[in-house]
Amino acid sequence: MTTTTAPNILHTILSSRDLPTLPIVASKLLTLTAQEETPLAEITALITQDMALTAKILRVANSSFYSFSKEISSIQHAVSILGTNPVRSLVLSFSFLSLKDGKNTNFDYSGFWERSLAGAAAAKVIAAQLPDIDSDDLFTIGLLQNIGHLVFACTLPDAYEKMQSNASASIEVVDEEIMEEAQLGITHCAAGFEVARRWGLPDLYLHAIRYHHNPTLYEGDNQQVAQTIKIVFLTDLIVSIFYSTTPEIAHKRFRKEAKELLGLDVLTINTVLKQVADQIDASAEYFGLNIPPTKSVADILQEANARLNQLNLSYEELNRELIKSKRELELLTAELKHKNGLLRNLANVDHLTEIANHRCFQTILDQELNRSTRNEGAISLLMMDIDRFKKVNDTWGHLTGDQILKELCSITKKIIRDYDLLARYGGEEFIAILPATAPEEAVIIAEKIRENIENHVFNDGTVDIRITVSIGVVSAHPAEGEIKKQTLISYADKALYQAKRTGRNRVIHYNRHGILSSYN
Repeated sequence: MTTTTAPNILHTILSSRDLPTLPIVASKLLTLTAQEETPLAEITALITQDMALTAKILRVANSSFYSFSKEISSIQHAVSILGTNPVRSLVLSFSFLSLKDGKNTNFDYSGFWERSLAGAAAAKVIAAQLPDIDSDDLFTIGLLQNIGHLVFACTLPDAYEKMQSNASASIEVVDEEIMEEAQLGITHCAAGFEVARRWGLPDLYLHAIRYHHNPTLYEGDNQQVAQTIKIVFLTDLIVSIFYSTTPEIAHKRFRKEAKELLGLDVLTINTVLKQVADQIDASAEYFGLNIPPTKSVADILQEANARLNQLNLSYEELNRELIKSKRELELLTAELKHKNGLLRNLANVDHLTEIANHRCFQTILDQELNRSTRNEGAISLLMMDIDRFKKVNDTWGHLTGDQILKELCSITKKIIRDYDLLARYGGEEFIAILPATAPEEAVIIAEKIRENIENHVFNDGTVDIRITVSIGVVSAHPAEGEIKKQTLISYADKALYQAKRTGRNRVIHYNRHGILSSYN
């Protein structure tokens, strides 16, 4: 792609008509509070111009967000009790959350606001554990820290969407800022910093937005700024616990960084993690953001651990799964190969019954006999003939006879397995190949077919017709000697002939000793 310099990209961003802008009250308040001495009356007069904003600030001021014992009845009262900075933070927070969604329909705006609020809540919880830290400023900074993502979505929608698609498709884990620098020419931290500076945000806010992904890049000597950057860096890790696919990794890193960057002990770290979910839900309620109830960190980690345990199968379990999958794959491959062969060559399909024809049966039997020899498994054949079918054709006509043939095939196919083969051997005679099927199993299947057909009422639309079938069964196993196709077919035919000769509507099995056994 063509490399674009950061200044050019920055110019595109800052000159965009879709660049987010703060409401007038927030902008004017920033100008007022930037002065060394700002009369509280001016701040009060400015805020009260916006009745909706006034109501929101008073609602939060009287909530457990501050937990004052007495009700705060007016903005003047709020400014005098809270002070300039907290009121400014509230105005900025409400202003930021009131920014309208942009034109990028593929950007998850609601998810962005939700994550931003989680960052704000996390920053407030951490700040509460440290001395001399303004939790109001930290809440707003936590809310604004990733404003660069919103800036990208609004001002560079196509390029930003393409970058996100590339990131989703990549199997490699790439550092977010490196990817942004490579594909957009500027990081979201730098873009957010420039936009926040244009808004006139205080330096504390600006530095935190600029360096929150890497506190070591801040080279200033202002300890308050350095401490704030570290806190916001940690809030980003907490947000990852709630919203990333690997919360356990973010949790482990947060504990490590919280100890190294801020010197937090285990008890304090546990307190932060325990309180943050409740603070997210409470903040959402205070600031009017509708989000689902937040799971606790403990619940999130428990679910992640359960998923991990499912993946961490023992070697033996995994090996068993692989063996099972291999067997299933072999059967599936055989089935697909068989079915694809039928689709590729319609000459292998009987046009009336839509099952395999005699030619296809001969081909598939060769294949299954070879497979049986390789796998040292049994194979069985069922040869089936409709009893006195000529009488059916003579009495009700060939159209009725054809319908019965098709319906009989349908009944039989529901009984045999998907990878078994049912073929029309000729006329009203059918044959089925049952791979990996022992004699006892084959006889059970044959008897089930015979019984289902005997009990089925065939109807051509005018009359009910009942028929019966005779079935010859033969089985073979490589351990008993070489399996010859024609010999196997002839044994099935002999068994069928015996079933016909001894009264029809029965199953006869022909074993390797030439003994015929009747099953009805």
